[in-house]
Amino acid sequence: MELLPTIWFIVIAVLWTGYLFLEGFDLGVGMLMKLFARNNTERRVLLNTVGPVWDGNEVWLITAGAATFAAFPLWYASLFSALYLPLLVVLVALIFRAVAFEYRGKGDTDTWRARWDWAIALGSFFAAFGVGAALALTTTGLPLNANGDREGGAFAWFSGYAVLGGLAVVGFSLLHALAFLALKTDGDIRHRARRWFVRLLPVLLLPLAGWALIIQFLEGKPWTWAAVIVAVVAAAAAWFLARRGSEGRAFMAMGAFLLLGSASIFGAVFPVVLPSTLDPAFDLTVANASSSDYTLGLMSVVAAVGLPLVITYQAWTYWVFRRRVSASQIPAAHSFLPAIAVRAFTTKG
Repeated sequence: MELLPTIWFIVIAVLWTGYLFLEGFDLGVGMLMKLFARNNTERRVLLNTVGPVWDGNEVWLITAGAATFAAFPLWYASLFSALYLPLLVVLVALIFRAVAFEYRGKGDTDTWRARWDWAIALGSFFAAFGVGAALALTTTGLPLNANGDREGGAFAWFSGYAVLGGLAVVGFSLLHALAFLALKTDGDIRHRARRWFVRLLPVLLLPLAGWALIIQFLEGKPWTWAAVIVAVVAAAAAWFLARRGSEGRAFMAMGAFLLLGSASIFGAVFPVVLPSTLDPAFDLTVANASSSDYTLGLMSVVAAVGLPLVITYQAWTYWVFRRRVSASQIPAAHSFLPAIAVRAFTTKG
């Protein structure tokens, strides 16, 4: 197996894991706007916990997609063309979510805020579900022919694996968000988030655990099975630490669970990057889907310089905004838009 394609397969796996770790909790916070928060003040607390970082977290999605395009163009072409419809839904969901983050606070009526709250919640749900479905199908396979083209209609990608992957990322995002809110808020929201986390952990992690186990039974190796076992230990540690009130350690234990679970899934399918459900001979691998050594070498130099800078900047951002947020810190709501603009958006009929 060639070295550079293998390294870039690992890099892409790390980028997707980083995206799920960082974007996972803010997608979960978006969904919790309607599931968890009880009033406008609590929703504003939730928004303030992710406000400084949510757009930076999405950079990891762009970077993962760009790295796949440059390092494995055949993988990128087959995956994005086969999953054109669900990935379009993800894109639209992220756009609605981003617009809602910016516009929610511009008007001061209940109807105005409620509509943007639904845009945030539904945008977060469909983005998480679509990304999960795409990643699950990357590891379980798509109906690809010898040319890497999808066979079948627009919904040929839809399967039980797609639903399982979607539910896995949605469930993890919700749980990760509860751990994050317990870490980043104070007062009643903090304690409620911790209680919900402890109660829901065994349920919300089931789809992700099922995905990991299916991959292990199909393609597992001894070390990936070991990673699954340690991931279960990390999840149990997160539950135990949350019960004790150690929110920071519980949040990091969730990160360890994700890292080990992701390593077990990507490691089990390696060296295949996109299986074909029609014929194993049509599988895309790190060898037949990668760019030239010259391209990968140049990318390695750029990544060695750029990636540490990005990580350093994001770490600095989290450090600056590390303090807890509470309802008592939220100022009175006010409107930036003219009343006529708000009425035009909220009037029915």
